[in-house]
Amino acid sequence: MDELLKLLRHNALESPKNLARMLNLTEEAVKTKITDYERTGVIRGYQAIVNTDQLDVSLVRAVIEIKVTPEREGGFNRLAERVSKFTEVESVWLMSGTYDLLAIVTGRDLKEVAFFVSEKLATIEGIVSTATHFMLKTYKSNGVLMEVEKTHERLKVSP
Repeated sequence: MDELLKLLRHNALESPKNLARMLNLTEEAVKTKITDYERTGVIRGYQAIVNTDQLDVSLVRAVIEIKVTPEREGGFNRLAERVSKFTEVESVWLMSGTYDLLAIVTGRDLKEVAFFVSEKLATIEGIVSTATHFMLKTYKSNGVLMEVEKTHERLKVSP
């Protein structure tokens, strides 16, 4: 992967001036590369990584394994695109192994996620089965640790 993309994945808020300094390029060259990546779709967007455990909100996330019957012409693509269009779905991946698609789904509570799976997802023609796993706590997301390491300060000893 391009070094510029690695730096942007680590911190998308880094200024072009600092990126240029780190990469030994001109600021204009960095701006041009970023614009090209955005225009061609290599960079699809920018997001903040939020530790929802620290927010006063009710939010439930689930990982859903989905087995499908691939279609003759489109394979897995049409079903994956259809699943991706639901607002409850954050991410969808084509997988190898015992299931075909993996989806990350968000809802306000367990009932909302269960309703999504039973009434929207499982009723799609071509979906054979699903297995839902609820996320209980996030320790690391997109390479970022959610817990800040606590420094243990030793007490000063006086004579």
